[in-house]
Amino acid sequence: MNIFDIISGKFSSKVTKAGSTHVTEPLDCNNSDTENLFLSKLSKHALKLYERQCDIKNFTKLALSDPQNTSHNDLVKELLNDGVIDPLDDGQIEELSNNDDLLSDLDL
Repeated sequence: MNIFDIISGKFSSKVTKAGSTHVTEPLDCNNSDTENLFLSKLSKHALKLYERQCDIKNFTKLALSDPQNTSHNDLVKELLNDGVIDPLDDGQIEELSNNDDLLSDLDL
């Protein structure tokens, strides 16, 4: 008898003594609660992946938009001409840093 046959015979007898060692699919179980829990987690994960993919697409679309389009600068100029306060002005930042109401709201 071949040595391989002897070893394989011993191995197969150990497997039958140990019982079934096959792995089941998550959806093969008879418990519908387990199936629903699995599908719920899978659906939530799929939704998060889809939202992430949409965020990446939208950011890429925005970041790679037409660099020659400067309409946003015109909109900012119109707002500043209409009396909107420029938040990046040094005087405005200094005024905010000395504002007692703001500092008390921030607990500083």
